[in-house]
Amino acid sequence: MKTITDLKEKILALKKAKNAVILAHYYQEEAIQEIADFVGDSLELSRKASQVDANIIVFAGVYFMAETAKIVNPNKKVIVPDVKAGCSLADGCTPDEFKAFLEKYPNHTVVTYINCTAEVKTLTDIVCTSSNAKKVIASIPEDQPIVFAPDKNLGEYLIAETGRNMVLWEGSCIVHEAFSLEKLIDLYKKHPTATIISHPESETHILKVAHYIGSTSGMLNHVKTSSNDTFIVATEAGILHQMQLDNPTKTLIPAPSKEDNTCACSECAFMKVNTLEKLYQCLQDESPEVHLDNEIIEKALLPIQRMLALN
Repeated sequence: MKTITDLKEKILALKKAKNAVILAHYYQEEAIQEIADFVGDSLELSRKASQVDANIIVFAGVYFMAETAKIVNPNKKVIVPDVKAGCSLADGCTPDEFKAFLEKYPNHTVVTYINCTAEVKTLTDIVCTSSNAKKVIASIPEDQPIVFAPDKNLGEYLIAETGRNMVLWEGSCIVHEAFSLEKLIDLYKKHPTATIISHPESETHILKVAHYIGSTSGMLNHVKTSSNDTFIVATEAGILHQMQLDNPTKTLIPAPSKEDNTCACSECAFMKVNTLEKLYQCLQDESPEVHLDNEIIEKALLPIQRMLALN
């Protein structure tokens, strides 16, 4: 059995030999974050993917993210450690169902959160991430009705923040719906000086008690620049690795989940499907590869380009 050090050395050698780049999300296991060329949230990874100069992109995240990398790099090979790294938001909004849903709202501008499939992006006017969602909504004329999908929690947050009355698709992230308000309040009583920070995919009752709400990168920046030294973090626990590296003297506590699991936090089982061993194997075999029809790439690229143009 290969050790982590052995795997990292082999991955670095393969990466150099094949002119490959490794992009990883903050929710990946620590070893993958440490070996990656770039670690980021959905917006940062979308930007980085559009600027990549390598022949092969290894995308360690969930599948819709790798699809996005392929859309903005149609002539590059995009591979993933495991095709089973899915997403409850993307899986819960199928193209056929979404197309039927949109037929009821023919004059609406369609905004989709980046956490959706490439095919759903082809039905979209403009894509957004949690980092730029408010900016995307603000770019649409105030008298123009909007459909927002697939995350209802993010959608409700945006309605409250922007005052726009949007039609929402009934989807949600299983990771961000796993937090227990009761346990969170009990935890806060034990750490009354802590700052509660939350991702806007969380449910409204969690957002109401949060002192700061922001995207993955927004949360990282907030902890880095805050004068406070204790934080309760309501998002996927993988973020704590980079957050602690950035803030070695600060106390970071994962927000408690409803389930009594080993980490007492909320982890994305899809993100954790990827492992360093699988990353090594996929780079060695150059498989599994992400394949998309040219027509899907062309149609899905437009709403992504509109989003990137805003930034």
